[in-house]
Order: sequence, then structure tokens, then C-alpha cells
Amino acid sequence: MARGSAGQSALQRHLRVLDAFEALHPFLTLSEIASAAGLAPSTAHRLVAELTETGLLERMPDRTYRLGVRLWEYASRTPGALGIREVARPWLAAAHSRIRQHIQLGVRAGDDVLFVERMSAPDAVVNATLIGGRIPLHASSIGLVLLAHAPAGVLSHLLASGPRAYTPRTLTREAELRATLARIRAEGVAVAPGHIHLDSRGIAVPVHGPDGSVYAAMGAVIPNDGGSDPAVIETLRVAAAGVTRALRDAYASASATDDDAAAHGLRPDAGVSARSWEYIAALAGEHAPGTARAGAR
Repeated sequence: MARGSAGQSALQRHLRVLDAFEALHPFLTLSEIASAAGLAPSTAHRLVAELTETGLLERMPDRTYRLGVRLWEYASRTPGALGIREVARPWLAAAHSRIRQHIQLGVRAGDDVLFVERMSAPDAVVNATLIGGRIPLHASSIGLVLLAHAPAGVLSHLLASGPRAYTPRTLTREAELRATLARIRAEGVAVAPGHIHLDSRGIAVPVHGPDGSVYAAMGAVIPNDGGSDPAVIETLRVAAAGVTRALRDAYASASATDDDAAAHGLRPDAGVSARSWEYIAALAGEHAPGTARAGAR
């Protein structure tokens, strides 16, 4: 039965349609969208038509729909996650070349970890994360690092919502969570053996921003076989320190030439060279309203 949409704005109803698409269900029929979004078929039909017309959804030859590439365009412009992804990628690759399992980078998004980058080996252990995917903060090693350094209200809100237990080892009780978070703050590392899958062990360390705050977290997912962690932890710490230095340098470079970057953080294309960025900006300026194009007489 369709959920009522009374009191919801048009934007909220459109978002319900977009939220119907998941990594395991990237292609949906109109009826499947209506069911997943909890909308009447006629309402879903109208909203899907509007989203398709604007490029936020795309209609496939078999009459299913998928998320449109225009959403990717919008996502690529956000400084919130993509800037650090570009800066961190070389260090993630270096760590992955040594650990040869899963290496991940995550930032906090409310009560969740948002994974902005991941590198994996074909025969790596089971891992439940995807780039652009979310997992509650309490469940993963990266999430625990971020939760340990989050405002106090974040933990309270998470506990009030009822933390999900993925396995018997997932931390869900307040006392054990608070003790674990205190230990993470003291030791600078989180280890989560079997918290999401019993065969996997997560290990994560913080990535600090230029002001010293925890900007993100870098982690590895390795077999939960009782093996030694020190070498993995050291590799992650070296890589995270490299990202921290790269962030400091990127902010310093940006703030010297761009007031917005100094105030609000990295551009999403932080890995672009200064010369290339200047050329991109010049091209954009040529096509700005009221600006004469290059070569115009």
C-alpha cells in the first residue's frame, strides 16, 4: 500500500523516487518504483516523467529506469567528499599495494559513514561497502573512528535510533560503545573483528584536516583469521599522515588564490594542477553571461 505523501513537498516526493534505486536494484520498472517509494502509481508516473525529462532518471529500451548521469554531474561538483578523494587516492593506492585486500576512505554523513573511495583485490575477503554507499557509524572500523571524534550528540542520536547488529560482535550497547570510543581516541586506531561479517576484520585510523580535526578516516578490511595487525596499522598510519600533509598543502595552495576555498574547503577537483585550473576557469569565463567570447570582435 502506498504511504501517504500529505504534507510532503514536491522535492521530498521526487527524492522518494530517487531513493528507490539501490546498488542491488539499479534498474526498476515504474511499478517497482511506485512500490519502493510508497507512492500511488499515478503519482509515481508523473514524478518519474518529470525526473526523466530533466535527466535525473533515464529510461532504458526495456522500459526500466535507472539513475541519470546528470546526478553524477551534480555529485562531481561537491567539495564535501570528492576533494579529499582526489587528494587521498595516491596514498590509498600505496597502502593497497602493501595490504592487498580492501582499502577504504570514508567521511561522516549524519549517523553513517559515506564511503568515497575503495580499492580492492579480486580475491579479497568479504566486504559490505561500495563507493557512494553508507553504513551506520557504530558498525565499521572507519565509522568508529569518525564516531569517536564526532560531537557528543551524534552518539546519543545513534543510540536512540537503535543500532543495528550485523553479527553477534557488532557493538550496539551504550557501555561497550563508549568504552571503545574512548580507547580509539587514546590509541588512534579502531579494530573491528567480525563486526559486519564474521570472516572480515576492519582496521581504521583518522585522517586529520589542516586545523587538526578528524576530517575523514582510512581503513582496511582484511581476513578475520587472528593474524597480526601491527603491519597493517603502520601502513594505514603512514598513508593517513600522507593524506593529512596533502590536505594541508592543498588548503594552503587554495587559500592563497581563492577566498571561497579558504573559507569552505577543497574544490572537488583538488587533484587538478593550478595551470589546468586557471585554463578551465578562463574557458568558463568566456561563456559567462555578459562576457565576450575569445576571438570576438
